[in-house]
Amino acid sequence: MKFIDPTHPVYRPLWVRLLIVGSCAAWTAVEYYNGQETWGLIFLIVSAYAFAQLILFYKPDEARTPDKKPPEEGGEK
Repeated sequence: MKFIDPTHPVYRPLWVRLLIVGSCAAWTAVEYYNGQETWGLIFLIVSAYAFAQLILFYKPDEARTPDKKPPEEGGEK
């Protein structure tokens, strides 16, 4: 079961993926700063999972990019 579907088009831009991982990591720091070790650990796990799915193991789907055209058959005339 996946909590994050990395094939969804919203995750295609790098800045979106970095924003999600960065905000999870920032919230982890907030929880640890306020002395909430349990919530800090929970958000550390969420941050690690988001990093793994959206940055580390992310593979862009080249077949669904709208700006690329399929090669023409038959050659040039």
